[in-house]
Amino acid sequence: MTVTLVDPNKINLDYRLEPLDNNQLANLCGQFDEHLHQIERCFDVEINHRGNLFRIIGDRQAARSAKAIISKLYQDATKVALTPKRVQLYLQQSGVENLLSNPSNNETATALKLGNKIIQARGPNQQQYLQQMAQFDINFGIGPAGTGKTYLAVAKAVQALEQDSVRRLILARPAVEAGERLGFLPGDLTQKIDPYLRPLYDALYEMLGFDHVSKLIDRNVIEIAPLAFMRGRTLNEAFIILDEAQNTTIEQMKMFLTRIGFGSTVVVTGDITQTDLPQNKQSGLQHAIDVLDNVEGISFTFFSHKDVVRHPLVQRVVGAYEAFEKKAKLMPRE
Repeated sequence: MTVTLVDPNKINLDYRLEPLDNNQLANLCGQFDEHLHQIERCFDVEINHRGNLFRIIGDRQAARSAKAIISKLYQDATKVALTPKRVQLYLQQSGVENLLSNPSNNETATALKLGNKIIQARGPNQQQYLQQMAQFDINFGIGPAGTGKTYLAVAKAVQALEQDSVRRLILARPAVEAGERLGFLPGDLTQKIDPYLRPLYDALYEMLGFDHVSKLIDRNVIEIAPLAFMRGRTLNEAFIILDEAQNTTIEQMKMFLTRIGFGSTVVVTGDITQTDLPQNKQSGLQHAIDVLDNVEGISFTFFSHKDVVRHPLVQRVVGAYEAFEKKAKLMPRE
C-alpha cells in the first residue's frame, strides 16, 4: 500500500487487492462500477482502479475507511453475490471510525438468533440499542423511520419469549391517525384497530411465521392492543413494546410507564418529528425525554438518518428534512 500526499487535506491511497480473481473483482465493483460509486458517495472520495490495483483520492480518514470497506467486500465477494442493497448495508454497518480503530469489530457485532434466523445489528447505534435492552428494564429508541427501532425491539421480545425470560409479549400503539381523517371504520373492535397495529404484525410474521403467531395470539401469549387497553393493568413477566410513542399524550405516557411489573422489560419507540397529535397537545415521548433523562435504570438510544436501513434515497430524504427543520428552528420568527 502506498500513500501519496496530494494536499494537506487529501491523499492518494494506492493498494492492490490479493489474490487476483476477475470474477471476484467483477462482483466487488458491480455493473458499471455501481458498487464503487456507492462507496465514493458515502465517503466523498474518488476511486479509480485498473484490474486489482486501486487508487483512492480524498480525505485521509475517509480514504482509509473506503479502503477498509472495499477490502471487506472483496473478501465477501467470494461467498455471496454483492448487490447495491448489500453494499448499502455494509456501509451503514461499518461505523466508519470503528472499522479503522478495530477492523474485527464488524465480525463481533451484536446479533440475535431466532431459530434458524440471525438478525444482525447494523452500526453502533443498533448495537447499543440491543445491548441496552438486555441491561435495562425501560428503554427508549428514538429516531426516524427505517432505523430498525421497532423491528429490533420485536426481535428482542421474541428472543426473550423463546428463552423463557418472559411469559408473554405485549405490543401496543396509540390509535392516532397519521395526518389523515379516516372516518368510520367498519367491523368489530379487532378489525377497527388492526390497521394501526399492522407493522407489529408484519415483524412478528417475518420472525415466527403466520401460523405460529396466530397460535400464540389465540393462547394470549402475544397480545397486540391499542394503548388505551393498558390502563389499570400491572404487567408482570412480560416484554412490552409501545410503538409510535410520539403520538401519546403526557398522561398516556405516564400511564403506560407505570404499568411495568416484576420481571418485565419495556421498550418505547417513536420519532418525535412525526407527531400526529393536535397542535395544542405536547407529545408524551418528547416530555418523557425531558423528564426521565437522568433517571437510573432507563436507557435512551437516539437514531439519525445515518442509521436508516432502507433504500439509500430514504437516508438522504430523512437527512434533508432534519437539516431543513434544524434551519427553521434557528431562523428568527417575524
